[in-house]
Amino acid sequence: MTSQDLDAFAAWVEDLMRDRGYDIDSPRGGGKSRIADEAGVHRAAVTRLLQRQSMPDLETTRRLARVLGVQVREMLIRSGRLTAEELSDPHDYLTSPAPSAEFARRPTLEEVADLLGVPADRREMFVRVVEQFLPNDAHDEPMGAATTTAD
Repeated sequence: MTSQDLDAFAAWVEDLMRDRGYDIDSPRGGGKSRIADEAGVHRAAVTRLLQRQSMPDLETTRRLARVLGVQVREMLIRSGRLTAEELSDPHDYLTSPAPSAEFARRPTLEEVADLLGVPADRREMFVRVVEQFLPNDAHDEPMGAATTTAD
């Protein structure tokens, strides 16, 4: 990561903070402490970012994203840690209107669970719950095929 990357990311975060009403510009404004408290992070992490000294760690980034009302995905991409291609959005994959040539079928519920990061020990429950919300004809297609029972 270059100092330009850090500077661009910090400037973007500063704008978000100001837009959300945090007074980060005046020494006694309390904005840095307030956002640190609301995010549950150390004030020094906020200060180091705003002073362009260091990028926040992943947990701090996640907590700041929540407080600032942005997706962690966007924070990671804007920070330069990951590219949009490296951090594909599973929603794009699941809602694409026409399947691509590389994936010309609907994913199974197990594949969806994997995309969403459902832990292996909870996948069976995930599949059972999601199946309840699928239309009846979906059980004949691959999405519900893995756990569909014979009628």
